[in-house]
Amino acid sequence: MNRKLNYDREEINCMDTCFEEIKKKLGFGVMRMPMEDGRISDKDFTEMVDFFMRSGFNYFDTAHVYQGGESERVLNRCLTSRYLRSEFILTDKLTDTCFQSQEEIRPLFERQLEICGVDYFDFYLMHAQNEELFRKYKSCRAYETALELKEEGRIRHFGISFHDRPEVLEQILEEYPQIEVVQIQFNYVDYEDPAVESRKCYEICRKYKKPVIVMEPVKGGSLADLPQEAAKLLENLGNASPASYAIRYAAGFDGIIMVLSGMSNMDQLRDNVSVMKDYRPLSVEERAALDQIRDILSSKHLISCTACRYCVEGCPQRILIPDLFACYNAKTIYQDWNQDYYYEEVHTVNKGKASECIRCGKCEKICPQHLNIRELLVDVAEEFERKK
Repeated sequence: MNRKLNYDREEINCMDTCFEEIKKKLGFGVMRMPMEDGRISDKDFTEMVDFFMRSGFNYFDTAHVYQGGESERVLNRCLTSRYLRSEFILTDKLTDTCFQSQEEIRPLFERQLEICGVDYFDFYLMHAQNEELFRKYKSCRAYETALELKEEGRIRHFGISFHDRPEVLEQILEEYPQIEVVQIQFNYVDYEDPAVESRKCYEICRKYKKPVIVMEPVKGGSLADLPQEAAKLLENLGNASPASYAIRYAAGFDGIIMVLSGMSNMDQLRDNVSVMKDYRPLSVEERAALDQIRDILSSKHLISCTACRYCVEGCPQRILIPDLFACYNAKTIYQDWNQDYYYEEVHTVNKGKASECIRCGKCEKICPQHLNIRELLVDVAEEFERKK
């Protein structure tokens, strides 16, 4: 099998054996598909799955909580029931909101297998690990349970997805050397961002010789829709999309075995596939342009929400926090006054407004970006609800 993976030959032995099933370096993250009446369109998703597979890609990423619980189900209907098990790689996760004790983990895991329509997961990750969640997972012996499932053949590869400081990542890797792979947020904006510290987290993975899976290479889609002066820098380089540069950036680092993209439609899928089917690293000129874009975006003081939507489900005021942040960013970047309409007539109809936040803090506890959401909602309210 021709594996186009970029890593040093000194990597731990599992680098040669654990990931030989991976055909190419682009993974399909099933977490941002459009929903209609609580479901993802089977017709549209089947078309995307088939195109992805025909193009030589085979890696799919889900979690029990993605898309309001629909992600695992649509993968069953459109992927796992239609392809041989050996033809695709499926990653699922153990999410903290789905269990409160060790006794609940195995039944949840079995339910995930059942919903997905498979009898094992290729990768199973401890989801969104940070310092606080790591304590919970340890107290519930979640890592030990997952390793037992791996011994039983129900999990092929065991790992974590991670959102916290590099020293916390190092602590986890020290305590659990059995971890085979680490999934981190990694893109050209977050590389040196002190709130995310992508570079330092990546360097910890390299120090412990752990292969890396990249999430948020396009930062929740924000790097696909750039301000005019930033987009112009890429237009001067050619006709490639802004998203394609972001994905190529993430894929170009040693030890990165997979770049996930939460593709929402066929246009995004075709663009990403065209870039990664015959991957080529960024040139010196292209890297310099991304450096300039990072400086431009930093000057805008945007809300760095990636629209993971973890905050929405638990909000007692039913505030669509990522959508309100997106309105704020769009108005800030583009002076798009249509965002006033979207705020009033779309995103807050029968939902909470920013000013209705009761400051309970539930959103901040679950936010992977560690945003000060309560204070940011004050800014949003000031922008969209002040008297004209």
